[in-house]
Amino acid sequence: MLKSNWGRRIKRMILLLVILYALAVLAVFFLQRRLLYFPSHIPNGTAAQVAKNCGFEPWQNAAGQIIGWKYSSAAQGTHQRVLITHGNAGSAIHRVNFANALNQAGNFDVFILEYPGYGDRAGAPSLDSLFQAADEAIGLLTQDGPVYLIGESLGTGVASYLAGKHPAAVAGVLLIAPYHNVGDVAQFHFRVLPAKWILRDNFKSAEYLQNYHGPVAVLLAGQDIVVPNQFGRKLFDSYAGPKKVWLIPEATHDTLSGQDAAWWRELAEFWIKKS
Repeated sequence: MLKSNWGRRIKRMILLLVILYALAVLAVFFLQRRLLYFPSHIPNGTAAQVAKNCGFEPWQNAAGQIIGWKYSSAAQGTHQRVLITHGNAGSAIHRVNFANALNQAGNFDVFILEYPGYGDRAGAPSLDSLFQAADEAIGLLTQDGPVYLIGESLGTGVASYLAGKHPAAVAGVLLIAPYHNVGDVAQFHFRVLPAKWILRDNFKSAEYLQNYHGPVAVLLAGQDIVVPNQFGRKLFDSYAGPKKVWLIPEATHDTLSGQDAAWWRELAEFWIKKS
């Protein structure tokens, strides 16, 4: 009798664990976009004032909708153009510091794409909505020739997508804290769950870049716990075109983009030499 009772208890415990595991999988499945995207919502009036203070102005599409922010260099001579696809937190206006960094290295007009559901832009973030917004953005810019791309964290998947889909329109790419694909990163953070297999928005950067053959620069942080640098290294190793990688040992995910003027000049030289 005692043995029979213990057998029933073990079966109940196993059933309970299975139910709890299934509930955890369902929770991650239905909440995954909240775990992937962390938009800040900022009224355009407030963002426009911040932009103005930093030398930016609203960037509009053909319908007059604000799709991001743009900075025009006042320097004489030929200007290069850069399109920035930012990370999963904040909004486009939080990336205005890139303009100062880039213009320590050359004459760059900077365009920062706002994602649907971020800032004051209508819609909701998803792989499809980010790609549609990015396609529109590069279509507006490449009327005047190729552009450079800078992708940051989640946005490295968007930048890789653009390079792969519009290779002739892209002169060079910088990927800051990138990944081979988001599924691998999700599985790293949720090791006991089938995160990679239930992910709906799996940005497959390495796969996208197979159709691009221009220069790709990769910037990795030695102390990155959000997108550990082995995922960026895997992407770098898989790319067959001209490439260069920097590993900043003391940098974290959030401090990685704050490199000095000498580093940005080194990046610009690599882009121009290899494009």
